[in-house]
Amino acid sequence: MSALWTADEIAQATGGTVHGEFQANGVAFDSREVGPGDLFVALSGESTDGHRFVDGAFASGAAGAITDRAVDHPHVLVGDTAEALRALARASRGRTGAKIIGVTGSAGKTGTKEMLFLGLDRGSRGHAHRSLKSYNNHVGVPLSLARMPRETAFGVFEMGMNHAGELSDLTRLVRPDVAIVTTIAPAHVEFFPDEAAIARAKSEIFEGLVEGGTAIVPRDNPHYELLRDAALEHTDRVISFGFHEEADARAVEALDRHGGSLVTAQIGAAMLCYRIAQPGRHIVANSLAVLAAVDAVVGDLASAGLALAELPGLAGRGARHLIEHVGGPLLLIDESYNANPASMKAAIAGLAAAPHSRRVAVLGAMKELGEKSDGYHADIGPLLADAKVDEAIFVGPEFENLVEKLGSGLEGPARFAHCGTADEALALLRGTIEGGEAVLVKGSNSVGLSKLVSALVDGEV
Repeated sequence: MSALWTADEIAQATGGTVHGEFQANGVAFDSREVGPGDLFVALSGESTDGHRFVDGAFASGAAGAITDRAVDHPHVLVGDTAEALRALARASRGRTGAKIIGVTGSAGKTGTKEMLFLGLDRGSRGHAHRSLKSYNNHVGVPLSLARMPRETAFGVFEMGMNHAGELSDLTRLVRPDVAIVTTIAPAHVEFFPDEAAIARAKSEIFEGLVEGGTAIVPRDNPHYELLRDAALEHTDRVISFGFHEEADARAVEALDRHGGSLVTAQIGAAMLCYRIAQPGRHIVANSLAVLAAVDAVVGDLASAGLALAELPGLAGRGARHLIEHVGGPLLLIDESYNANPASMKAAIAGLAAAPHSRRVAVLGAMKELGEKSDGYHADIGPLLADAKVDEAIFVGPEFENLVEKLGSGLEGPARFAHCGTADEALALLRGTIEGGEAVLVKGSNSVGLSKLVSALVDGEV
């Protein structure tokens, strides 16, 4: 396998000058993530300057760096390191023969990206590449592109946004052969007048489609027509997915089986039966988008279907843990990374499906919901009642309206408590757990419920 980047290639892509020859096999902008042979990009931000960490990066094994000033290590000198990273991303996209898939949506982006990667990697025998973690913004997307190996056959890139215009910029870097919108829901609604505006912003992903590219859109979503029409401005190949009888990639049947789903689906001309390791109607829907994308890039549908059966739960996004407890093993459903009204509804439905005698929900606030926040949080009460949740712990001031309404008779969980922090929630949970429960932990990442998850996994409850 050849080097990812040589110093001369970096200089040619960025317009920089080489100071010391080197070859790099990886790219990083966080010095804490630098490994042997990596290229360190010294980005300058509002609060810190990556050039302060150049020595540390080389101490960790960096082969070279991109800097905007001279350093005592092999480097390529440029005028602007952020622009240099984008230039490297464009060069990576320009030199690849890989089929590229872009993924966005109000929920399910990372899970869909991971499903795509596993399916395509299996079918191509290790020649798929994807953005790691949730590297989906103006820095993470170019970093992920710059990391793409020369030999890649399929590349999968997650793209996020919280303001109009952001996806337009990112998708023009990625230039996808296939662009997927998973769903449209109230997320970052603080920055948009309504859901239709969110749908229009998400539809910007189609602006970067290559000629003859494919748009994949959710047929069951209320904004389907808006997304379809936006896609048709950039391609004549639009594929819909979902449970709707007119969907192009359609779930004919989906049954709950062994903690996951058994699905029969029509994908174009093919009828497939496959199992998904993770439960949930929303995951079934996203699997249809995945298989439609695999079909669109002429990937191996059979391998992709097999990979779905082996899909691991993602930390903070549905990972499930069985935890020993003196009163009986607990099922922990870790959804601690993110939350919006749509994903909260899906997570509570997943808790309802758990075959346990007691159900407990620890719910952190949903952020960036603007003036509608009180209403969205109040809507959670009846969802918990329908799910037959025995006890709920609400974390954050955003739940004050719901707690007040529950006290006044709003339908909700059998019992509930309200607190301000993850540490307080953990203390309350310790007094609640009896053993044998299914415990859902769900909230926006800034609430910090991942600490509570770690404590549970470590047996501290």
